[in-house]
Amino acid sequence: MVDGRVSAPRIRASRIDFAPLRRELELPTEFPLAALREAEEASRTEHGDGRVDRTDLAFVTVDPPGARDLDQAVRLEQRAGGYRVYYAIADVFAFVVPGGALDAETHRRGQTVYLPDGKVPLHPPVLSEGAASLLPDRVRPAVLWTVDLDAGGVPTSHSVERALVRSRAQYAYPDLERELPEPVALLPTVGKLLIARGLERGAVDLPLPDQEIEPDGDGWRLELRSPLPVEEWNAQISLLTGMVAAKIMLTGGTGLLRTMPPPPEKAITRLRAAAAALDIDWPAEQPVGELLAAMRPVHARELAFVEQAGDLLSGATYEVPDGSSTGKNEHSAVAAPYAHVTAPLRRLADRYATEACLALHDGREVPAHVRSALPELPATMQRTARVTNAADRAAVDLVEAVLLAGRVGEVFEAAVLDVEGRRGTIALDEPAVRARCDGDLALGTRTRVRLVEADPATRKVRFETAG
Repeated sequence: MVDGRVSAPRIRASRIDFAPLRRELELPTEFPLAALREAEEASRTEHGDGRVDRTDLAFVTVDPPGARDLDQAVRLEQRAGGYRVYYAIADVFAFVVPGGALDAETHRRGQTVYLPDGKVPLHPPVLSEGAASLLPDRVRPAVLWTVDLDAGGVPTSHSVERALVRSRAQYAYPDLERELPEPVALLPTVGKLLIARGLERGAVDLPLPDQEIEPDGDGWRLELRSPLPVEEWNAQISLLTGMVAAKIMLTGGTGLLRTMPPPPEKAITRLRAAAAALDIDWPAEQPVGELLAAMRPVHARELAFVEQAGDLLSGATYEVPDGSSTGKNEHSAVAAPYAHVTAPLRRLADRYATEACLALHDGREVPAHVRSALPELPATMQRTARVTNAADRAAVDLVEAVLLAGRVGEVFEAAVLDVEGRRGTIALDEPAVRARCDGDLALGTRTRVRLVEADPATRKVRFETAG
């Protein structure tokens, strides 16, 4: 594995046209002129009034390679008895006029849609990749979260305020595998502490490699990519901030939480049965999160177990706190109340949850334009999440079909990830395709499968067992 990628011979799909997919999903092609004018005007606005100047703090950003919509900048410090986390988040409300044309357009879009040939952004690039982005060596308005942790990674205090910040450098995840600069030198230490704290709570994370579409010359290829350790540590800073935000909103009785119900008992029972069938050693007293955290699935049976564990994590939604039991307000995978506040350039919900936190932390009334928007946001985010998920899946389906077109009849090696009757889901060794397969399949085994359909027009790929 190199840079988190599963090494394998590359098979390339040349010159795929994603335009029909964009039309099918009715993705917006451009911003309304009035929204663009507002964005252009906002990009030229000064934002120094009423903000604490924290440009003295050396922040850095950590993102996927090539990213320009930089929502977060981080700095970690050691302090007496523990650590201090500084997390600066792009202050999008500084650029969007409530009730204006741009505001209306972002409610229509909900979130950024990423496709291999380019993204459909939530905000015009003049903001999302320019004036609002935490690009290096630029003074930017930000919402600054400061969280103090004790030596065991337990939060002891927090604050949130509007500030001016300046990132010193932009890093991609692979960069930090080679060297950790001073502002994030403590990332492995703090990240591991927060992971351990999560496992103690009962947090669950699926260590399943992602299918990713990568450019390859004038074409595309599919790769499996497992998160780098630095990605997991960095994600813990975002999770920490989201849990602090949820605490603020629950105390204040308003805001917007990201929730997920606990898995039904029958899902746990099925997973226990799958573990036994796959010869996975799962002691009765061990939480499933701990078991999964110890896995780096490369063998068919471990891949199949992680696939089955995905049934535990479903039903995620957004909720306005209603004063009911804490359990209803929790996110079961985080094993705590949690909120989205760290990606406002890419997700509409984060803008409003952040604004609620700022007001509640200061003891102010939540602004009327925020209060009035909150009840509609869960539906908006669910609607737009369906679009983003459909775009992700359709793009992968299209690349899979193009990669395999012309190879009908060929036999491939595969792992069996899921079985239901005489159908199942298999994962090819190469190319990195996941598809339906007909025939007699045994969960968690390796098998040989024959390609019987690969149609780019319908984006369908189907296999059958080969003897």
